Amino acid sequence: MMRFNFSNHSTSEATSAGEKSTQPLTAHKRPLTIEADPDSLDSVISNPQSFPITIVPNRPASFYGLAANGKPFKTQPSCRSRNFRPGSMRRVRRRAVFKNGDCNVVQKNLQRRRVRFLQDMYTTMVDWQWRWTLLAFALSFILSWLFFALLWWLIMYTHGDLEELHMPDNQEESGWSPCVSAIDGFTSCFLFSIETQHTIGYGVRTTSPECPEAIFMMCFQSIYGVMSSAFMAGIVFAKMTRAKQRAQTLLFSKHAVICQRDGSLSLMFRVGDMRKSHIIGAGVRAQLIRTRSTKEGEVMTQHFTELEIGTDDSGSDLFFIWPMVIEHKIDENSPLYEMNATDMLHDKFEIVVILEGTVESTGQSAQARSSYINTEILWGHRFDPVVLYNKDLQAYEIDYARFNETTQVDTPLCSARELNEIYKIQEGFRTPAPTSTAMRHSSPNSSTHSSNTCSSGFHSGDSTLQYGQTRKLRYVWQLSVPGNGRKALPNRLPLRRGCSIDT
Repeated sequence: MMRFNFSNHSTSEATSAGEKSTQPLTAHKRPLTIEADPDSLDSVISNPQSFPITIVPNRPASFYGLAANGKPFKTQPSCRSRNFRPGSMRRVRRRAVFKNGDCNVVQKNLQRRRVRFLQDMYTTMVDWQWRWTLLAFALSFILSWLFFALLWWLIMYTHGDLEELHMPDNQEESGWSPCVSAIDGFTSCFLFSIETQHTIGYGVRTTSPECPEAIFMMCFQSIYGVMSSAFMAGIVFAKMTRAKQRAQTLLFSKHAVICQRDGSLSLMFRVGDMRKSHIIGAGVRAQLIRTRSTKEGEVMTQHFTELEIGTDDSGSDLFFIWPMVIEHKIDENSPLYEMNATDMLHDKFEIVVILEGTVESTGQSAQARSSYINTEILWGHRFDPVVLYNKDLQAYEIDYARFNETTQVDTPLCSARELNEIYKIQEGFRTPAPTSTAMRHSSPNSSTHSSNTCSSGFHSGDSTLQYGQTRKLRYVWQLSVPGNGRKALPNRLPLRRGCSIDT
């Protein structure tokens, strides 16, 4: 390895600057050697005067990219794509809804948060994680056993049942009648508390009519035991049967796709259900989240727009017996109407999809959510079919291994608006042109009208076709040759931004 040393240059320059006033300015010269192989290191070492360099020997192996054992270090592969172009980086929006349906929302600066959550204790405990719910379930019983055991011990202590002469072994000799039989300390009180709260009743420890407070305590603890058991069992049951658990078996495709259906661009995604128990009254919705600026200059960073979606011709209400492809037709009412394939990569937006319905087996409502950002939308792809009829089983078979599979298809890269404009131009070419005889006998006004018609390729009276893009119309009109008749158009019309259609 070599290290360049430019100290000689700086010294010579400083010296020349100091002598500038006394000596005339001369060009700096250094001896040059023309070598046969200027890229050879041996030639440089053999002629040290050719370049101001310093040979630094005895470098450690790690300095040359070698490990201690002499082997080269493993380099990480470059994350930069070879197809990188300036300005082609995708802008990814921060997710509002994760792929599993969880919302990416964190709350802060809530006033009296603990008090408000304790007021709705049931919902708070249902929303807890399982470890905290099970911990609260166990502590609710253990602490109640200890608390009532302490109360029983106080009752026995005040009544005198814990004195030496009143112990169970001496009760026959002394003739003492205790509040609860077979109680000789706190441990026996704890066991009696468990038997009373859960109505176990082993038949050894029983309450006597000697102490009214013991009778009242036994009734109170029995009522508390039934209520606490019902409360905790209800929490566990609610956690096991809540809609979030049923949503785990409702599937959304990993990607959304954009392709043509019946000549129009459509955004599509697929939904499916893994269980045989169907979702009754299933409905699907989709909302677009993007930044929008109002006329007053207000910037709305989380602006929601409802997308009109449906499956086939049945609307958003699904007969959900197998996986279905949900379609959003990109038309004039769609917020994606102005977006082409390039805009899809550069824009920042998120499409949140929601599937709702009633679970057939439990009768509870369920909701499943997912989302697609711009990098998860495949332009020019179509979903592969997953439902096939099996003749051996005499039933329709669903192959979930192909649930996320797509096939690349020919799709224009232009926006839906540009595609519709080209369709209108194509219709103008198909309109029959007026004959030369009719044009000679027509009046000046009619000739003007016909010239307007021919120059644009469509009737100028059609207000829907006046979009002011004369450059594009002139380009398309040049495909025809003026004369007695027009030549046939090519099979495909090349359009702006990679858009093309069949003629």
